[in-house]
Amino acid sequence: MKVKSMKNTPKIQGNQQVVVIGGGFSGLATAGLLAASGHRVTLLEKQKNLGGRAGRLEREGFSFDTGPSWYLMPEVIEHWFELMGTSTKQELDLVDLHIGYRTWFEDEETPLDMPTGVGAEAAFESLQPGAGAALRDYLRTAQESYTLALGHFLYDGFSSVKSFLNPKLLGMLPQLAPLLTGSLDSYVAKRFTDPRLRQILGYPAVFLGSSPKHTPALYHLMSHLDLTQGVKYPMGGFARLVDSMTEICVAAGVKINTEARVTGIDTVNIARTNSVDAVRWTGPDSVPGTEHRLEADVVIGAADLHHLETELLPERLRSSSPASWKRRDPGPSAVLLCLGVSGKLPDLSHHNLLFTKDWDDNFGRILRGENLLPETSMYVCMPSSTDPSVAPADHENLFILVPSPALPQWGTGGADGTGSPAVEAVADAALDQLARWSGIEDLRERVVVRQSFGPADFVNNVNAWQGGALGLAHTLGQSAFFRPSNHSSKVQGLYYAGSSVRPGIGIPMCLISAEIIAKAVNGIKDAGPFDLAHPQVLEKNTRSAHRFPGGTADPARSGKLDAR
Repeated sequence: MKVKSMKNTPKIQGNQQVVVIGGGFSGLATAGLLAASGHRVTLLEKQKNLGGRAGRLEREGFSFDTGPSWYLMPEVIEHWFELMGTSTKQELDLVDLHIGYRTWFEDEETPLDMPTGVGAEAAFESLQPGAGAALRDYLRTAQESYTLALGHFLYDGFSSVKSFLNPKLLGMLPQLAPLLTGSLDSYVAKRFTDPRLRQILGYPAVFLGSSPKHTPALYHLMSHLDLTQGVKYPMGGFARLVDSMTEICVAAGVKINTEARVTGIDTVNIARTNSVDAVRWTGPDSVPGTEHRLEADVVIGAADLHHLETELLPERLRSSSPASWKRRDPGPSAVLLCLGVSGKLPDLSHHNLLFTKDWDDNFGRILRGENLLPETSMYVCMPSSTDPSVAPADHENLFILVPSPALPQWGTGGADGTGSPAVEAVADAALDQLARWSGIEDLRERVVVRQSFGPADFVNNVNAWQGGALGLAHTLGQSAFFRPSNHSSKVQGLYYAGSSVRPGIGIPMCLISAEIIAKAVNGIKDAGPFDLAHPQVLEKNTRSAHRFPGGTADPARSGKLDAR
């Protein structure tokens, strides 16, 4: 294949040419931070829209988020906006959800609402005497674990042995050991006897791409996020969050190319060291048989790690062997169903969780790659209960997520029931189950828009390994410092961001991975969040005369840079 060269400006120390592969949250966040710290950044995204797994669908007046829908860890998201010289208050319209989520249990007509604080304690007490006080203690330790993780795990790329020999970290081993070696399931079971309460506290494991039995107890910290901090929602949906970050990145100087399919990462060997040299890609305007070639000092792989290593690098330069990938857990896939429904659905809340009694069998089927039962645990989001802009008047917007085996052979979804048989069968069962459990008997007849997505869509749209919906599962062997690294062990100048690597799954984790990389590229070895006012960043920007967003070279616009 012929290569069409693209001119590259002269390389200046502290003002490197950076190419970011992937325009999801981690790619956008990394691109923005590196542009704001003085580098020249180009972002390449293969899809028409940015956002990665945070997809969007617009049909007949409905606007669907087809990816993340829980706004958690707001301080982490706020920190990125502050680093970029603005704030979420300025850029987003965030609202607090009075009810964090509504839970539905099999064979029970009345759902249980889960507010925050004392309201959550009262809800627990209603199902198990003494559970309110037990929850108070549980959330106290969850907050302690969250503070511990923020201070010592999440912002550390563990790129050297020194990270593991940190005296503070070593001193915490007695506290950490049971949280890292025990399961979330057993941790919850020791404190609560009612199976419904165990489901409420165990289900966050699903949002970590795992199950309660395989997720470390450390992640009971997730309950601090929704039951103590509360749940927020950005008006306009998560597509608005993507658009806001995109606008900020462009203002910072990031060049963005969509519909740009990366075909390879070129390297050069100097003094027995392999370093990045360029990124090859094709776009919608590419002449057949030709590629663009963009020279790079630094390459950020903010796409699926398996795809980046096995498709864009030769085998000799891959950090992980085929054997290691066989040992890894891709996490569950999902069948998604976007529904536009006529009339209002007052029985549903913004977030809804449906729990079946066959809890362990449900997770077992997903892990073993077996067909799901007609009734299965699932998540339903109805953002139109909060945001009238996502649906026409007197209509509701429903998004159903059914955790499913990571089996791309199940196929893809489609419009109005035209997806593959396996995907549509799961979607039909989920629709009927929701109708039965919520008492909306005519739900199917009221559907005016329907679009499904299956495991193969995750492969086709975001190059997800085995169709994983979220990223590598947060099992013990794939959490914290056991998770794949943020940098290549074989290629200098090649870094990895996103849900496949440290610190893990979720929008906040992806933003933190961006900060880990921003520190590494700028030569900052300090622990904690990235700081644009760090002396090394200031020195580089002084040399390169970089202008910060807003037309000023004053790094004070980076905002509050505390190490939370």
